[in-house]
Amino acid sequence: MTKKRRSQHWYGKLDKDGFIHRSWMKNQGFPDHAFDGRPIIGICNTWSELTPCNSGLRDLAEGVKRGVWEAGGFPVEFPVMSLGETQMKPTAMLFRNLLAMDVEESIRAYGIDGVVLLGGCDKTTPGQLMGAASVDLPSIVVSSGPMLNGKYRGQDIGSGTDVWKFSEAVRAGEMTLQDFMNAESGMSRSAGVCMTMGTASTMASLVEAMGMSLPTNAALPAVDARRMALAHLTGKRIVEMVDEDLKPSDILTKEAFENAILLNAAVGGSTNAVVHLLALAGRVGVDLTLKGFEIGSEIPLLVNCMPSGKYLMEDFCYAGGVPVVLSELKPFLRPAKTVLNKDISAHYEGAECFNRDVIRPFDDPVKPAAGLRVLRGNLAPNGAIVKPSAATDALLETEAEAYVFENIEDLKANIDRDDLPVTAETILVLKGCGPKGYPGMPEVGNMPIPARLVKEGVRDMIRISDARMSGTAFGTVILHVSPEAQAGGTLALVKTGDRIRVSASKGELELLVDQKELDARRAEWQPDAPHYTRGYAKLYIDHVLQADQGADLDFLVGKDTRLVTRESH
Repeated sequence: MTKKRRSQHWYGKLDKDGFIHRSWMKNQGFPDHAFDGRPIIGICNTWSELTPCNSGLRDLAEGVKRGVWEAGGFPVEFPVMSLGETQMKPTAMLFRNLLAMDVEESIRAYGIDGVVLLGGCDKTTPGQLMGAASVDLPSIVVSSGPMLNGKYRGQDIGSGTDVWKFSEAVRAGEMTLQDFMNAESGMSRSAGVCMTMGTASTMASLVEAMGMSLPTNAALPAVDARRMALAHLTGKRIVEMVDEDLKPSDILTKEAFENAILLNAAVGGSTNAVVHLLALAGRVGVDLTLKGFEIGSEIPLLVNCMPSGKYLMEDFCYAGGVPVVLSELKPFLRPAKTVLNKDISAHYEGAECFNRDVIRPFDDPVKPAAGLRVLRGNLAPNGAIVKPSAATDALLETEAEAYVFENIEDLKANIDRDDLPVTAETILVLKGCGPKGYPGMPEVGNMPIPARLVKEGVRDMIRISDARMSGTAFGTVILHVSPEAQAGGTLALVKTGDRIRVSASKGELELLVDQKELDARRAEWQPDAPHYTRGYAKLYIDHVLQADQGADLDFLVGKDTRLVTRESH
């Protein structure tokens, strides 16, 4: 006997409740047979004009619908909160968990059997996956895709990465403000996410490596017709997944997360992948900790894309994309099921590379042993991370004095002072930018180089904070220090002049201050007053977990797959 579809608890009842559910849907022109027991597929759309990265999702939704109808399903599109990384204050990360709640409750409350997640911009992909995983209906991702390569004076330029470079050049007097402004209109030439290997393209790549999307999803440009075809095929596939009862819990196994960590190293992926994978693992009950990311530390950098290389996502696509990288990682990949109901090997079977300068072979990498490094010590008892592929090698083994900024306002007010007492060897420390402290853990960890040093030619220094940094950013930046300063971590006790030791090779981050002195400082320390005292932000501050736990809300960890049985009328 065929199992009764979930949607039939809404639309299959021949009573008052069924009448209400069906009749109001029919005001959109849906015929009787749309409710005949076929799979009802939700299309969870984060389209918004305030999220430029996702501005093409309205069109892609139509492609998904075509595929759903073709396969005998009934597609219904619904909106959820959209997080525009470049548009929201104080940071889109503050609202990732709110989006996850929106997605989870929408999927649970509506009469759908499966869901297609349309995301792209940095926090939309992990937020949607977290929400969907907590309901555990058949789910699949279609990403918005990267923008076309930026262009300026005949050269390719990359979103984020070249913004940071141009900005520092202006501060150094090497680029005029007018030239800087002229580059602006050539940076973002189409719909889509950053065309560097920033967080958005990193997460799309990891989704592909975890088997939660169809192959080639990560790199196809947003405006490439093949992305619309992929959307169509995804719509067709989700109907089949409903029939197979293939759920996120079947796909998002420990092995799938390990494959994502390995791929993140090989593509030079964003440090933000750490907090997102940790949060997602918490939703599906996979035991993943910071230590788990160490399996990628010896994986070489194979993808020559900004910010760790010179090419952009359009070039990565034309070279063969994620399937080629997975093929290079074949000896290391774990067996894991995908949305195709096959092993991950089906995602890279027959993959060919068409440009070996963009995707290097394993034995001739861009950089050896380039995966994220986890650092621990008295300054970060629960861990911190650094991205060697985007760092200066000589700075990864350092002992030097710290100069401390107590908060972001302190930094902005003083970083350009001519008399700032720092040298190129100084370690810059920023406090108050963690999950609770900002709140939301913003992308300010890649602090600007002090103006005086920029003019002297300095382009990198060690920077330490409880913040994040953009996946498009670069430098020797130590991030996600946990516990954060606002939660009473040792970071809160650091003073200007203290010596700090950093060793990426040994995984060390030590504040070289006597424990008795630290105890005295702690006795005098008081947390800052919270920036928000009402609404969602207060809820977030009260319940957010630390970075090493994914910065999810404590009461959202795990899932609830129960069917809603109480009716609204």
